[in-house]
Amino acid sequence: MGGSTTKIVGLNDGKILSPIFITAADPITSLFGAFGKYVYDNGFSLADIGHVMLTGVGSSGVTTPIYGLPTSKVDEFLADGLGARFDSGLDHLTVVSMGTGTTLVSVDGDNIKHIGGIGLGGGTLQGLAHLLLNTSNFDEIVEIASQGDITHINLQIRDICRNALEGLPLHATASLFGKVRQSNPSQADIAKGLICMVLESIGSAAVLSCLRSQVRNFVLIGNMTRLPECKVVFPLIEELYNVKFHIPAHAGYCTALGAALAFDTGRHEPIR
Repeated sequence: MGGSTTKIVGLNDGKILSPIFITAADPITSLFGAFGKYVYDNGFSLADIGHVMLTGVGSSGVTTPIYGLPTSKVDEFLADGLGARFDSGLDHLTVVSMGTGTTLVSVDGDNIKHIGGIGLGGGTLQGLAHLLLNTSNFDEIVEIASQGDITHINLQIRDICRNALEGLPLHATASLFGKVRQSNPSQADIAKGLICMVLESIGSAAVLSCLRSQVRNFVLIGNMTRLPECKVVFPLIEELYNVKFHIPAHAGYCTALGAALAFDTGRHEPIR
């Protein structure tokens, strides 16, 4: 449960069932709208549901069991780690949860802990797009950016040096938005630049947070994994740092999935 969006997945004998999300004006409306739609669309009855697991900032307002069903709350960072581990098939990784901001969660087998984060994420992208593009609609930003050219926005190594530097190929970014004063960028270029700035900053921060560890696998989760630019930005960071970024099949629902997986761990708090 987020501030206005609820994501639901079912888990039955290790099989993921019908992920959906619903957006509403507030967390409780979103929760019950999503829950009702999920049950109806899948032809379930309440008797089919063994347990309801909740996580996320929006769950703090839930103080009674959902429709009288056994209901528990799960720490969100634990849910991030369990969901990313299950969906990626990796046991040693750092989860990069790209939401309104970005949180980093270390997973070393069953040892799952929050290790930090940065205040860059979808909220940053939407806020800057509102100022510069006159829209904060996620899909509209993506559509505008589809015609953009990042070389009109970012200053690259090739712009300031004829030869690649050690560890820095010519296409590496020297300065985010460092070229706009001389390139007269279009709205599409600006949209592309905003998306790439947020993703590149997140990816670099994730890698730098783990330089003193043996972690080389990073699992990206959250709605921002739907951005087409992920397929361009993160491979470039992989090349620079010799790491691997993974976007699992259910990346947008990994936290909800992890909440369900937490049932078998016993690491949850029942709501009475």
